[in-house]
Amino acid sequence: MLTTALRNVLAHKARLLMTVLAVCLGVAFVSGTLVFADSTAAAQRAAASRNFADIAVTVTGQEPEDLTDALARRIADVPGVAAVRPTADGSATLNAADGKPLRVKRGANLAGAYESGHHPLVEGRAPAGAEEIAVDRGTADAGRYRLGDTVTLATDGPVLTARLVGIVTTEDTRVTSSGTLTLFDRATAQRLFAQPGAYTGIDVVAAPGVGQYELAQRITAVLPADRVTATTGLAQAEQQAIYVKTLTRGYQKMPLVFAGVSLFIGSFLVVNTFTMLVARRGREIALLRAVGATRRQVVRSLLVEAVLVGLVASAAGFALGLGIASVLPELLSTDGGRLPTGPLEIGGRSVVAALFVGVGVTVLAAWLPSRRAARIAPIEALRAAAGPEGRSWLRPVVGTVLLLLGVGLLIALEGSAKDASEKNLRSAMLGCAALVVGLIVLAPALACPAIRAAGSLTRRFGATGQLAQRNALRDPRRTAATATTLLISTALVSGLATIGASTGQALDRQAADGLGADYVIGTDSPMTVIDPAAVQRVAGAPGVRSVTAIADSTALIGGRVREIAGVDPASVGQALKLDFVSGSLKDLGPGRIALADSIAEENGVSAGSRVDVRMGRGEESTPYTVVGVYRDNPTAGSVLGDRAEVQRNSYRPGSVQRILVQGDGATGDGLRSAVGDNPLLKVQDRAELVREASGVMGSLLTLMYGLLAIGGVIAALGIVNTLAMSVAERTREIGMLRAIGLDRPGIRRMIRLEAVVVAAFGTLLGLAGGLFGAWAVGALAGGAMEGYTLALPWGTLALVCLGSLAVGVLAAALPARRAAALSPLEAVAQG
Repeated sequence: MLTTALRNVLAHKARLLMTVLAVCLGVAFVSGTLVFADSTAAAQRAAASRNFADIAVTVTGQEPEDLTDALARRIADVPGVAAVRPTADGSATLNAADGKPLRVKRGANLAGAYESGHHPLVEGRAPAGAEEIAVDRGTADAGRYRLGDTVTLATDGPVLTARLVGIVTTEDTRVTSSGTLTLFDRATAQRLFAQPGAYTGIDVVAAPGVGQYELAQRITAVLPADRVTATTGLAQAEQQAIYVKTLTRGYQKMPLVFAGVSLFIGSFLVVNTFTMLVARRGREIALLRAVGATRRQVVRSLLVEAVLVGLVASAAGFALGLGIASVLPELLSTDGGRLPTGPLEIGGRSVVAALFVGVGVTVLAAWLPSRRAARIAPIEALRAAAGPEGRSWLRPVVGTVLLLLGVGLLIALEGSAKDASEKNLRSAMLGCAALVVGLIVLAPALACPAIRAAGSLTRRFGATGQLAQRNALRDPRRTAATATTLLISTALVSGLATIGASTGQALDRQAADGLGADYVIGTDSPMTVIDPAAVQRVAGAPGVRSVTAIADSTALIGGRVREIAGVDPASVGQALKLDFVSGSLKDLGPGRIALADSIAEENGVSAGSRVDVRMGRGEESTPYTVVGVYRDNPTAGSVLGDRAEVQRNSYRPGSVQRILVQGDGATGDGLRSAVGDNPLLKVQDRAELVREASGVMGSLLTLMYGLLAIGGVIAALGIVNTLAMSVAERTREIGMLRAIGLDRPGIRRMIRLEAVVVAAFGTLLGLAGGLFGAWAVGALAGGAMEGYTLALPWGTLALVCLGSLAVGVLAAALPARRAAALSPLEAVAQG
């Protein structure tokens, strides 16, 4: 039986090739993602280790005045210390040469004092005064800067200008991952990030033979208690590697999603392939049974074939996965920033995963057809040909039950779900899975009426159209199995596209509906401030009618940290469109706040209630009176408070974080000039706010089109495989058609129309399932997002339909050409 299995694989290698390719795609994504993750993690650790290679211990203090030259000299006298290197580090954000903020990313816009041993120069010289800076090579290239150019930058508050005098290299993964590095002379860095004569840290180099942990203990013994701490270089390297891993974690998830989808869809292609092979080899299997083969031997023979196919697919997929892993860092590197790179790390888990996925999926998918083959009786060897299998009453019943279960769960969810809780999400996933599986199981029963309904279209092509329709109806189970791949991919894409479009529109409305101002000038963090003089300059800018300054901070309410906006109740009403459920802002003042309705509902309070609030940097909670409850407003935030009180308790006392501008002729360029082209500030009109809000759908759209591409490729493989086998089975029939006058173009047209009919059937079922699921799941988004309503992305849906039909046409090209090339006499003789 092993010899028989090997001969069967070699005999059907062309037909099994499509199955190998389908499984290969899934294996490639799985193994490639795992190798990429391992390689990136190793590169991150190596880069972080290089950053701290000569640092044994770093000393940090609670305040800049804790780290002085006197403390540095005391640390230098500790036994085992070879050298000390005081540092003055902070953050600086730059504008590119075109005036736009450059690579703004929290925690990755590094700045500090230039050190010759730590920042190798590749061009120019070191900065020597307050008017000079140096930057890393990646920042200079991304900003299109050359030596001698004037650079606009900001560390906190006012805008600064400096001349670029040097370009350095760095292996700091925070910078190479699309960050920036700006270097000043030591005195300037101390003034900007610490204070004159003080530092933000002291790096310590160990003498040969002294361990980091041992040295850290010795240094800790001479440090001021409770104000200054010592951290080993190894611990800092690990922290930095974790930070960069957090930034790049999303890059490792999307390929795994593609892998799961391709394996899920590909498994149906494997089932279809082995089912057709079993059907075609019915007489052969019956002869084996007649000469003494047992059912178990027949099952084992087919499973051996599946194992061999899985091994080939795993090997090919792993090789392709290594190629994917090698190009992913380049593909995912953007804006001149690169992911940490290094040699490929091929660990045991990636090899085992490739074998487990490739062989496991193939064997599981082939198990059902192999059991069906074992039921073939020896008497089948006497039949001239094997026809389509008889219809089973069990399949329609099971499919109907699953379909009704899925529909019932989703309808119940749509009627009762009010939020996107974990329980509701599980119910939605279960309902969608039952719906799709029910459609797959029912597909053979639905194929006949659907294809007959399409007869009015196929008959327009004359006899070839009628033949194509009858060929599709000949074996409904095969037709349904072929259409399944398109059904799944279309359901995924149409459902995701609909939810994405609906969510995007809701975000658009949220971004604009709550705003009465024409422009918003703001920062990304309560720790960043707008220069107070900039507020006055904005008020005097051409076309500005009024300005409203807002102080942003945080407030602890009900055990959770909320965003609080400090406003002037006399002027904020024009800049913000606040819809009050109860109360108003007229009584807003010290000790009084207004809450968004979601926060009020969560804490069980209403207008007139009292709630404990710990505002900003305050250490104790204070009872506050709720003067009003307003509908959720993204511009206003969760809580509104008196601006003077919020400023007193904020992390930057007296600061302002946003300016709302109303004006008839104000322009974004004019307002940006008024704030000194500060790279820390964003100047956005209503349209730009909407675009920024819609930007959160970018990953979803990328995922959607990726799924469409994967589904299309695997669906094409399935159609090619099915039609190729169908042509082989119908060799005599095709020869007879040629003999009675059907020409070669007619044969090709018949095969193509059959493929289009199958593709259209799968697409329509997928659209129905995807749109129904999106409608039902929309209840979760509607409960979690104000203003969510179902919006159909007609353009995307039309593209999906056209793409599916194109897949059918292209997939039929090779089988149609082979069928048309058959000689009538040879075809009749072979049949």
